[in-house]
Amino acid sequence: MRAWTDVAVLAKTKNLQGGFVAQSAAGLPFLLFEGLEVAFVPPVLDAPRRARVASVAPIDERSAVVTFDAVGGIDAAEALVGCHCLARRADLPDGAFEALEGAWDGWDVHDARAGLVGAVVGVREMPGQDLLEVASAEGGRTVLIPLVDAFVVDVDEDARRIEVDLPDGLLEL
Repeated sequence: MRAWTDVAVLAKTKNLQGGFVAQSAAGLPFLLFEGLEVAFVPPVLDAPRRARVASVAPIDERSAVVTFDAVGGIDAAEALVGCHCLARRADLPDGAFEALEGAWDGWDVHDARAGLVGAVVGVREMPGQDLLEVASAEGGRTVLIPLVDAFVVDVDEDARRIEVDLPDGLLEL
């Protein structure tokens, strides 16, 4: 199991004091709380690499307005927009990941060009990013798809469907 995990993405700036609208990542509940230390990735030149959450004002169950102790103004905040917040798993509440275990099993995965790829049979935790394990619609093999924003276009919870836009050749690996 990894020591650090992606818990939120900084979607946009919210105020001149360096606040952000932060959204939960990877289907998790919102896990940022006051005092939690986070690392910002990818690292940004002339912006902090780590900070502690200074305040959290919920917007809904998956997003909040968040400030950090090391982000003192709009310039630093604008540089960090789009970054992900990594937190130590040991610092997160017990059971934070239990809801995810098996949560996507059976969901259909559709690629923008290839159409139906198959159904999710699991999620593998890897050092760089998690991988969706997908039983191929053609049968007989498992396809591994990196669970990253660059590939995942949409997640439709009602339809239990994950839309992806995969680079050429990934499905043949």
